[in-house]
Amino acid sequence: MPIVYEEVLRKDISAKHFAPVYLIFGDDSYLKNYYKDSLAKKSYDGDPFFNLQKFECDCDLQEVFDAVNQFPMMAERKCVTLTDFDFEHAAKSDFDRLLELISCANDTCVLVICFDTVDFDAKRGAKEKKILAAVEKVGGTIAEVNHRSITALVKMLSDGARKRGCNFGEIAARYLIEISGNDLCTLQNELNKLCAFVGSGDISKEIVEQIAVKSVDASVYEYVKQILCGNVSAALTMLDDMFFMRVEPMIILSTAASSYVDIYRAYTANIKGVSKADIAADFKYPKNKFFLIDRAAQNLKSFNSAKLRLSLSALADADKALKSFGAEPRAVLEQLTVKLVYIIAKGESVD
Repeated sequence: MPIVYEEVLRKDISAKHFAPVYLIFGDDSYLKNYYKDSLAKKSYDGDPFFNLQKFECDCDLQEVFDAVNQFPMMAERKCVTLTDFDFEHAAKSDFDRLLELISCANDTCVLVICFDTVDFDAKRGAKEKKILAAVEKVGGTIAEVNHRSITALVKMLSDGARKRGCNFGEIAARYLIEISGNDLCTLQNELNKLCAFVGSGDISKEIVEQIAVKSVDASVYEYVKQILCGNVSAALTMLDDMFFMRVEPMIILSTAASSYVDIYRAYTANIKGVSKADIAADFKYPKNKFFLIDRAAQNLKSFNSAKLRLSLSALADADKALKSFGAEPRAVLEQLTVKLVYIIAKGESVD
């Protein structure tokens, strides 16, 4: 059975035509929980006290097994949900019980298994493959629910603003996604805040810049952008802002380093005549991160092989310094900022 996406879940809920088992995983927490709750709400009949049972990660699987195999009370169908069962670290007996639970799927119960905080990689491990095979064998639905495309998110923001009496144009909406990230829950909160601020009328890019909260990634990307532009003052100001927001120094460094790694990949790919699509495939960039390759390609003009080598060396030295005992994180990152700007400007390192 192929892996399906949220469109299939939406159709099943709308038509009230349900599979015996749903396995939901992916990288969008908001959507995973939304579809889990929607399936739970729509798939059972009768009294929810008897016919809707929810189990979390620390449950006894025997109780879940019993719930699935109990007949619905004065109704044709019931629903049982199981969220974040840690199959990877479970005892063999519990893992086997999970497989048995799936294999006992029947026409009187819809079993919804959702992995939210527990990592589930359909292409990775033997345990995942056994779970997938068990769901497929009983005619269940395997749904990967990932972040929506930028186009879909822009439409969602524009439609949501219109319902609130505001106008959210594409440029401003895309800018909100760029600085706040693509998490639906975050975007919904920011949309509510922007509409409340405007009241009615246009939500401009300037208003988004003024009101919306920037994600850590967006803040670090802007910090790196200022470094690449040679603007050491602006870069240090942004670094100071991130320390004020209590962003972990290692998160700042690792995110900044990942930008340089993207640039290195784009640089080597350019030499070898490899396309951006090949970079994405070879290094397994998710679809919602393809923009990082474009951004890296645009930043190539600031680098040659020597500048890249020196920059990566400076980042590695900063990583060692942050992990050493007694290092002052702010001083390490401030020195790194100056070194990276100097390398861009002069093509040589500075101690």
